[in-house]
Amino acid sequence: MSVQLQGDRLSQTIDAVRADLRQAPEPPVVSFVAETRLSEEYRTEVTIRDFAFAVDEPPTIGGADSGPTPVELVLAGLGTCQEIVYATYARLLGIPIDGVRVRAEGRLDLRGFFGVADVPAGFQEVTYDVAIDSPAPATDVARLVATVNARCPVLDILQQPLAVTGSYSLNGAPLPVAADPEPVVAR
Repeated sequence: MSVQLQGDRLSQTIDAVRADLRQAPEPPVVSFVAETRLSEEYRTEVTIRDFAFAVDEPPTIGGADSGPTPVELVLAGLGTCQEIVYATYARLLGIPIDGVRVRAEGRLDLRGFFGVADVPAGFQEVTYDVAIDSPAPATDVARLVATVNARCPVLDILQQPLAVTGSYSLNGAPLPVAADPEPVVAR
């Protein structure tokens, strides 16, 4: 994956986008959309732009293993976002890189998902390791790492408090939902 520092297509695109953003009359906020549909058991069908794929759970917790889990997609989002931001800022900072690989891991307590203990349903922690191949001096690569960590959108999403709101409908009519659910009792 060797990064060509000058004159490659991605460098030209990055330069053009940055120039356009500097001249934008308003903050250029973009929306990203993913649509999902539960198809059977835990299997869901995801559509993002022109891409479609399945998301599922492993058999050990009731799924058919027909695709990655939602929490694995979050980890993949972190890894791939890091790699894309490395590709961008290596070019902008003039630091050659030959490759970037990320391994992300998240730990969660399944009791939260299944409602059998009063613990969070999501990750308790996320760790990641970034392996960078580069002929550049360590000081330059350290500057690149700091820049990537400051500019990576998915890392920012995971680290910052974020307002998330939802609306619900039942058979086409608005559905009010209580903020505090009743405890889940085994049937």
